Amino acid sequence: MEVTGRRAWDRVRSLRAPFGAAAALSAAVTYLAVVDPHEPGHYPACPLYYLTGLYCPGCGALRAVHDLAHADLAGAARMNLLFVFCVPVVITLWARWALRSWQGRPVRPDIARPAYLWGLLAVAAVFGVVRNTPFGQFLAP
Repeated sequence: MEVTGRRAWDRVRSLRAPFGAAAALSAAVTYLAVVDPHEPGHYPACPLYYLTGLYCPGCGALRAVHDLAHADLAGAARMNLLFVFCVPVVITLWARWALRSWQGRPVRPDIARPAYLWGLLAVAAVFGVVRNTPFGQFLAP
């Protein structure tokens, strides 16, 4: 009986990291839901935008989180469409992490493969360039 109880306790302990990360992210989302980034002066400006007037790939992400926290998917998409598309991917990766931790299986960092990272960097760079062009104005926050 002790072996079963010990195994169950080890499974619960293995979930500390994924649920700790989820708790920290939930706290950040809650803060962004309460303190509106649409209001000027609550958060510092993006350094790239401040210095050059150009939107980086992350510009509008705080406002998108605020809008998503208030169930405004259209508003979030207007702020940062790339971020909105990344949210389901991040949720899926977190669920996979939690499941593999619960099962006691190693968590393989498939997302950290160089090809994936270079691909993500390329998508972010193209998004950042396109949102600063006249035909990509609809992507600007």
